[in-house]
Amino acid sequence: MRTFIAIELSDRAKETLTRVQSHLKYSDADVKWVEPANVHLTLKFLGEIDEKTCEKVKSILDEIAKTTKPFEMSLESIGAFPSIDFPRVIWVGIDKGAKESTELANKITAEFSTKIGFNKEARDFAAHLTIGRVRSGKNKQALKEKIILYALLPTLREEVSSVILFQSKLTPTGPIYTRLHEAKFS
Repeated sequence: MRTFIAIELSDRAKETLTRVQSHLKYSDADVKWVEPANVHLTLKFLGEIDEKTCEKVKSILDEIAKTTKPFEMSLESIGAFPSIDFPRVIWVGIDKGAKESTELANKITAEFSTKIGFNKEARDFAAHLTIGRVRSGKNKQALKEKIILYALLPTLREEVSSVILFQSKLTPTGPIYTRLHEAKFS
């Protein structure tokens, strides 16, 4: 099964992301928008694992959760990777909670590397929510202007109190995510 570990967003956060996407869609850029219901903060992509490895993953997540305190997270800004001038991925950044999310992602990566043998990430973790993937340069300048003009309210805060192990099934209409395990923080 294809799996990843993530922080799930509240319905309120997903509604905010829907409004952000609606604003950006006015650029008429060639972007494949992520369904707001599917947006999450990915901490570690595991890829294909078997049932035995899945049980080990659940156990390690529970261990990590026991030593992790709940924290507050807020959405801050909109940007693009690799840059606003050459966008490939449109993202919403994390303000409050970025440090804690990074520490959690690093802890997960370290534990999974030593205990199960997963490779460490080639790039440093960057706390962000992917909301769209640019498919071509169509209306790139208009998209850039919309991104620059749009501002998120920094008051949208939510408590993060667990991490979720998800299964991802790829379909022609988009991925389907299924919760396999929730590890609640102490």
